[in-house]
Amino acid sequence: MATTISKRRDKGVSLFHALSDSTRLEIMERLKDGEQCVCDLTDVMKTAQSRLSFHLKVLKDAGLITDRPEGRWIYYSIDQETLDELEAVVESLRGSRPRVGTSSRCG
Repeated sequence: MATTISKRRDKGVSLFHALSDSTRLEIMERLKDGEQCVCDLTDVMKTAQSRLSFHLKVLKDAGLITDRPEGRWIYYSIDQETLDELEAVVESLRGSRPRVGTSSRCG
């Protein structure tokens, strides 16, 4: 059980780190409607391909996106399974409702 919790925590750290940047969040927002070519993302986000590639790598390493080469272009899409894992991490943080009042250890 402790190992499962530890793995979930480690995965959560990786996912939240990947999402902790506004550029990466914008990429995720642009991919939510479907697969996009890196060239299209570069154009719409008005950024250099090298900068965009760095952010795409962080998202890919976290498992949030997948890529598919086609010819000389690479197409990116959101990995729904990883988003489901992220949802499970957030849900595990909900726990039960906090009690009102002081703890029995606090006097």
